[in-house]
Amino acid sequence: MTKQLAVRVRTTTEGIGRGEPQPQIQGVMLKELHGDGDDRQIFREIIRATDEFFSEGFGQLSYALMYPGSAKAWHLHQKQVDWWYVPIGALKLVLHDLRPDSPTYQQTQEILLGPDYGHRVVKIPPGVAHGCKVLGGVTHLFYVTSNVYNPADEGRIPHDDPGIGYDWLALSPIK
Repeated sequence: MTKQLAVRVRTTTEGIGRGEPQPQIQGVMLKELHGDGDDRQIFREIIRATDEFFSEGFGQLSYALMYPGSAKAWHLHQKQVDWWYVPIGALKLVLHDLRPDSPTYQQTQEILLGPDYGHRVVKIPPGVAHGCKVLGGVTHLFYVTSNVYNPADEGRIPHDDPGIGYDWLALSPIK
């Protein structure tokens, strides 16, 4: 007997995976995934062309294998939308809104991705700087982009940019 596949799309309202209130960056959306499986496999549908949060459409599918402790920051697109999914491993995704006209301008949000935090896809809108840090073992990141690679749309910001002020070495507070 198989389970029914169910999906839910919502905008983020807290630090996903932490349970701590965090600012919601406008346009960031989360699609929660549920598996359909039996004793042979687990099947997960990741993104459909008909998904409301996928209206910008498909440009490219990419894959990154990241090693424990590695961090990559900051990356930025002016036009391109990204959708990230981590099926294996643990990743802290950090977002910082650099859109001057956004109500969440200069706010930062952390989202934990990977099976231990629930299977989900995160939509990252243009103008939102993003970086990530591997929290556990080898981590696999699949990401879809709304456009094919275009160097003119790629932006980089140093990981220690004082305007963003995010500390990539800081640990979570002890509670």
